[in-house]
Amino acid sequence: MHHVHIEETGIVLAVKVAEAHGLWSRTRGLMFRRRLEPGEGIDIRPCSSIHMMFMRFPIDAVFYDRDYRVTRVARSVRPWLGIAFGGRGAWGVIELGSGQANPVKAGDVLVFAPVCEDRYAVPGTASAGHADQGQPG
Repeated sequence: MHHVHIEETGIVLAVKVAEAHGLWSRTRGLMFRRRLEPGEGIDIRPCSSIHMMFMRFPIDAVFYDRDYRVTRVARSVRPWLGIAFGGRGAWGVIELGSGQANPVKAGDVLVFAPVCEDRYAVPGTASAGHADQGQPG
């Protein structure tokens, strides 16, 4: 579980981002879920595009490259019919509730900080793209 914010501004995108880095968890993603709670999201990697089959609610998709730099933001991707592509160099995506990615733009750098047991990591305490971000797997 991670906390994700934008490096330059410190704006928090989500306080509880689950990892979907294995084959099964990436394949399932958010399918069949009824909703995302405010502050929740899922980080899927590797992933350069998404589909919305079997989804019940719209989402925002924030695609990023291996340096955690945002390549594209797809806003309010429609359930069942939607498809979104991350663009050149996309390596991962964070799926968030619709409207949750409003402050994000292409070129922003994302910071993934581990969530501590009983509290969330403080924005700005982790550096982007690096040891605290883990490896795909």
